[in-house]
Amino acid sequence: MTKTRPAAKATAASSRAARAAAAQAETQRADRRRRIIQWGVGIVVAAVVVSGLYAVFARSSATTAGKAGYQVGTPGIGAAAPAFTLTASTGKKISLADYKGKTVLLYFQEGLTCQPCWDQLTDLENSAAKVKAAGIDQVLSITSDPADLIGTKTRDMKLTTPVLSDPGLDVSQQYDANSYGMMGTSRDGHTFVLVGPDGTVEWRADYGGAPKYTMYVAPDTLLADLKAGEAK
Repeated sequence: MTKTRPAAKATAASSRAARAAAAQAETQRADRRRRIIQWGVGIVVAAVVVSGLYAVFARSSATTAGKAGYQVGTPGIGAAAPAFTLTASTGKKISLADYKGKTVLLYFQEGLTCQPCWDQLTDLENSAAKVKAAGIDQVLSITSDPADLIGTKTRDMKLTTPVLSDPGLDVSQQYDANSYGMMGTSRDGHTFVLVGPDGTVEWRADYGGAPKYTMYVAPDTLLADLKAGEAK
């Protein structure tokens, strides 16, 4: 009997070790399952957020001819367009006075966080012949982002339209263009102001206001609205 006790003790110790190993393995499996569930929940949440943002932008972008609708802020038609000088995406300074005697379409937009706004610029450039036929000599875009970041964005998208940096919103506030966007007054909305050769406002459309918060307007719609607005 005394000779079998060490063996029994060894068997019991081995059994306890096996149970401990099994328990540890089960704990590790539970941890893995918990992490997988957490990752899955995170992916679902991220997908929901992305889908929600996409839906917002999709609604903004799904604009059909003549259906956009817009408000008209101040300065309105007949008012003198406020003068400005801003740093452009090219690094150069651009003034509204540089285009005296020409018709300029100012496009105030939300900036780097708004891809539909940049798609707007792309489509306007692709519709250059129609833009020119509408009597527009130059398009200038204005946003509150830093000039160097705007420069990188325009180069990446191969855009040639000058995009001007208004980081303090000084010019945007003079045109009240930061009152028509989903980001409140901290950024511009989606505002177009047509400045005539004599420096007066000939047409204005603030598309970015509530309730639709439109961040993209098809060029044909934009030009049709412009033509109808000038005819009033």
